[in-house]
This record gives sequence, C-alpha cells and structure tokens, in this order.
Amino acid sequence: MHLLGLLARILSLMCPHATDAATPMTGDSCSLCSPALDDLGIRLNDGRATLRVWSSDASSVELVIFDETDLDWETAQLELEQRADGVWEITTDLLQPGTRYALRADGPHNAGSTFNPETLLLDPYARGLAQGDGYEEWRSVVIEDGFDWGGIAKPRTPMDRTVIYEGHVKGLTKRHPDVPPKLHGTYAGLAHPAMIEHFHRLGVTAVELLPVHAFASEPRLLERGLTNYWGYNTLNFFTPHAAYATEDARKAGPEAVLAEFKGMVKLLHQAGLEVILDVVYNHTNEEGIGGPRTSLRGIDNARYYRQQPDGAYIDTTGCGNTLNTATDAAARLVLDSLRYWANEMQIDGFRFDLATALGRDASNAYTPDHPLLQAIRTDPALEGTKLIAEPWDVGLGGWQTGNFPSGWSEWNDRYRDRVRNFWLSDIDYARRASAPTGIGGFANRLAGSANTYSDERGPLASVNFVTSHDGFTLHDLVAYDVKHNEANGEDNRDGADLNRSFNHGAEGPTDDPAILTARRKAMRNLLGTLLLSAGVPMLTAGDEVGRTQRGNNNAYCQDSALSWLSWDHEPWQQDLLAHASLLTRLRAENPALRPVKFARLGEHIPNASVMDWFDQTGDTMDAEQWNDPRNRTLQYVAASTPDTESFNRVLLMVHGTEAPIDVRLPEVEGVTRYVSLWSSADERPSDVETVHQPGDVIALPGTSMRLFRAE
Repeated sequence: MHLLGLLARILSLMCPHATDAATPMTGDSCSLCSPALDDLGIRLNDGRATLRVWSSDASSVELVIFDETDLDWETAQLELEQRADGVWEITTDLLQPGTRYALRADGPHNAGSTFNPETLLLDPYARGLAQGDGYEEWRSVVIEDGFDWGGIAKPRTPMDRTVIYEGHVKGLTKRHPDVPPKLHGTYAGLAHPAMIEHFHRLGVTAVELLPVHAFASEPRLLERGLTNYWGYNTLNFFTPHAAYATEDARKAGPEAVLAEFKGMVKLLHQAGLEVILDVVYNHTNEEGIGGPRTSLRGIDNARYYRQQPDGAYIDTTGCGNTLNTATDAAARLVLDSLRYWANEMQIDGFRFDLATALGRDASNAYTPDHPLLQAIRTDPALEGTKLIAEPWDVGLGGWQTGNFPSGWSEWNDRYRDRVRNFWLSDIDYARRASAPTGIGGFANRLAGSANTYSDERGPLASVNFVTSHDGFTLHDLVAYDVKHNEANGEDNRDGADLNRSFNHGAEGPTDDPAILTARRKAMRNLLGTLLLSAGVPMLTAGDEVGRTQRGNNNAYCQDSALSWLSWDHEPWQQDLLAHASLLTRLRAENPALRPVKFARLGEHIPNASVMDWFDQTGDTMDAEQWNDPRNRTLQYVAASTPDTESFNRVLLMVHGTEAPIDVRLPEVEGVTRYVSLWSSADERPSDVETVHQPGDVIALPGTSMRLFRAE
C-alpha cells in the first residue's frame, strides 16, 4: 500500500484530530479520518493503477485518456464505478507513468450544482499537469514518485532560532549575475551556491516561497496583457508550478519538474536552510460562477465551495469563491495535500494564505476549534512542521489575529502597524504638531505582543513583520506617502490606501542629502526593531538592500524588473545589508532576544526573558510614562532564563523623536558594564565594541536605537 494511504488508514483508527472542544463535521467520530476518503487520486500497483475520485452529487464520472503528444486526442473513455460515501473508482492498466488524463462528471442540475458532462476536469489529487493550447486546456499526468534524498534530513530549526526570508522563486534569481542564465528564475537557480551564500551571509534560516502550487493567471489579467506574478490563484494543490522549472525540465515533462523541485529542497536542506511554502487553500482559480471550470466546480460544486441556498457563492476571500472546509472531502483535500508536501516533498512549514477561511464552520463562522485547524496541528504526518496563519480573510468576522489554536503561529499585523506608526507616521505627524502616542504600545510589540497571544502560546506565536510581498517594500515605506499602482491598469484603485508610511519630505526619488540620510536611518530602525523583537522575524526579500518597487504597493501582476530583485547594489545598499547581517548574528548570539515563553512576575519560567524597563534617566519606568506622548524614549534590560544555552543579558535603547537626547545607563543588579553591539545611527556597522559603565550618559541622535550586551 502507498505510504500516505497506509498512514491515512492508521489515522482513521487512532483519530488523533479529535479534541474535547472540536466538534466533528459529521457523524460521531472525526470525519477527517474516514477511510472512505483514503487513497484519492492515482495509486500505482504492479503495472496497473487505481483512480479514486470523490463526488457525492455526481450521477456518473468518466476517465478520459489522451495521446502522449496531442492533448486533444482522446484515446479511451472509461466509466468509474460508484463506491460508498461518494467515492468513484476504477482500476486499469491504461494509467501508466506519464499518461495524460482528465475527468468528466455528470449530475443533477439544481441550485448549487454545475455539472457538465462535456467539460474536461483535472483530478484534484493529480501529482503532475500538462497544459494544452487554451487557458483551460489542462490535463492531469500520472506520476511515479521517486527521489534519492541522499540521507539529507530536514534541518528542524527551533522556532526561537528561526529567521524567515519571504521571497518569490522567479524574482529572487531572475537578475542574479552569478546564477547561470539558464537557471534564472527557477527552482534550480534558487538552490545555486550564489543564493545559498547570500542566505548564509544574511543569516536567515528559512526561505518562505510565494505560492509554488500550480496556478493560473486570471482571464481579466491576460486580457490586459498582464499575468498573476504572485501566484495566489491555485489550479492544483499537489503539483509544483512548472513555469519555475528550467527549460530542460519543462521539456522533459512533469516528473522532471518534480525532480527539480525536490533537488532544490535537498540542496537548501544540505545548507541548513528550511523551506516554507505560502499555500493557498482558501480558494481556487475557478473564481465565481462563470469563471474557469477546471476541476472542483465540475466535480462537485455544491460540496467543494461555500454557497447560499440559491447557489450564489459565499466569498470570504475576495477571489470569487471560498473552499468549503466544513465538508469532509474539502477539508481532507487540504490535509492530504499538506501531508504530501511535508513528507514526499520534504517541506518544513506552511504559511496559510487567508487562513481564517479554513477555520469557518458550516454556518460560515470562524472557530479556532475547527476540525481542520485542529487536524493540521495534531496530525502525526505533520509533526514538527511549522504552521503559520495569515489570520484574516475578507468575510464577516474575518480578522482573527491572536485567535488561532496553540501550535499555530500567526502573521502579526498589530506588530506591523505599531512599528510603522512609531518610526514613520508618528514622526510625520510630530513634524506638524507633536507625536500622537507614547512608547507603551511599541514596547509591548518589542517584547512579544503579550496582549495579543496567551501565555500558553507565548511570543513565538507572533511572526513579526514590517513588510511582506503585499504592500510597500522597506525602501518605499520611507520614500512614499501614497501608493503608485498605475502600472497595474486599475487606475490606482487597487492596493491598500493606509500604509503608515512617511516619505521624509519628498515623494519618491530625491537628491536631497538630508532626506536620503533620514530615510536610510528609518530603514535601519525598522530592521533593528524587527530583528531584535521577541517573536519570529520575517524579512521580505530585497529589504536587506533597500529594494524599491517605485511606490507600487500591489505588484501582484508585475512580472518584470519592477518585482525582480536587483543584485547591483550601491554603497548605501551594501551598508544596509551589513546592518541586517549583523542584526541576525546578534539575535542568534543573544538568547535574551528570542524568548520561547513569556516571563511572569515572581516566577522562574525556563526559556523566558525577564525584562526590566527604564526611562532615559536610568530610573524604572512608571505607569504614567508608558502612554505619555511626550515620552518616546526607553531602555529595557532582558535577561534570559535558558535551560540549554548560557545565561545572557542585553540592553536595548529606543528613542522615537527627531531631537537628540542624553540617556543614562541604568543601575541593574549583577551588571558591571555594558558592551556596545549595534547602533542604528551608524551608516555602516562599527566593528568597535565600546565599553560603558552603569550610570554613564550616552548621547542618542534623534530617532535611533542602540544595543548593548550587559555583563
């Protein structure tokens, strides 16, 4: 029996997903473990193959076989037999490795059903795809999985030591001069020694890739001569996107594409780097009714998509449809896909796009006890896998930051907004009046967002980010007050209007040396905050060198030099990279900066960091100072409580106004000196570690940070 099928049958007996709080979707036991849903898709055995397809409403399902070279030439049509619980099955020797095939399904014509026996459909569990001439001319391909991993295991980097680097497969290498041209923009290019050298120099531990599940561009984009560059428009949940493979692999076929993807993962693992995938299970490329019909809509529209009683789609994603994970088959499709990528593809973690949509129940309300969310975190096949939620969608009650189950981490948009406000929009406002807020909210984010995440989940539930693929780059945050998305062809209506950015006195490019100096320091402050905060930092590719998209904050359809990273860096960009590299090294060397748990007053909590807060005079911060908008300067001493690493203590100074200030180093029991490690005021990091005594006065320039080791 196939490994995943065997595992699924074991799970159906053990039912590890059931919890006291989690109500099964149907029946009296965990319906995700139903044996009826085992082994969907193709399973090869002794020269024959069994195909299993789920459709509870179909009246017939047909297998169509195609010629190897002509995807319009049907060579055979075979009827599948109906089994129990909505499963259709056939065993035949016509399905061999490399065979192109599709499905046809017929069924009732009523509200919610969209069966059409003439439409050719993809197998939802297909491991390979082949594309014909038209937008919807896709065929499933039989794949015989097999790859020599050479004993290379997953790095399994602890979450507290994880530094995530979010990037695009094509954009990362398309313009890299040290990557051979034939590897530009490919899986193989991403694992080239030149890229691995950059990852190591930067100090990141995991590469998080924008969607690599096979996807398609929306017809509306194609009509405008654009394409979906980001890839949030999934065609199939089991197949790597072929366009990111080398030309040789694409010509050789889907198995070669699969091998190239696995080869990339193997080489990155060999270099100690994890691979996290941004996965889009909340919707598919089929859009709203009337959109492309490629798979689920034709197989069982009424069960796979959320709908009103009259068949109108309930769209909580803004993309036309929402996968109905309140049904057993749709939820199991997601779970089986995750198992496949985590095991046969050796992926280390997943970032779930619009994850709130996955946790909506039959009434379309979000619940952290949703069986699928619980199943993902408890499934033995996903043990040790990093799970990161984008904790919102666009439906009613869609914003759920802080409300995912234990075992999940989340993109922390509260962190993003507060950090941007403190260093950018507050400074902008202060130039015209006075700073609108004090430092208390910022300090909370710096310390791990304890007001958002429970003690049980701890600071590592927070994936901290200042930028992501979606929005301004770091450079553009400090160079533009408003978005400039005209190139997207939507009259600048698309993309976020509220960016919490600040151009520092000029919109876009400028030669003013004072403005450029202020922008560079603002970028260093934002990077310093990100990489010195408690939680899991996520750095957006190119921010380490101040990459610009010329003010475009929604470059999802820009497959061009606007979105591809440039590797030709000016001196100030090399200086910024040196800062980022130093900050990741300091984070790794100082466990006080990366607590696993929240500290509690009067208790010894292993792997927490005990934090003491001081004002600019070196005195303990009092309650009034936290929220006083006139007070935007603080010092905090964080002392680790490790159980495996050596004891460590650091002091971080933060000053959030443009006027310089003198800060007195605090008197802390057990601290006899402070060793300077980093300053955001330096254009290039200093190699000199100066030593200071408690009580010494440090002159801080406006809007700056300094880090010390407390000894």
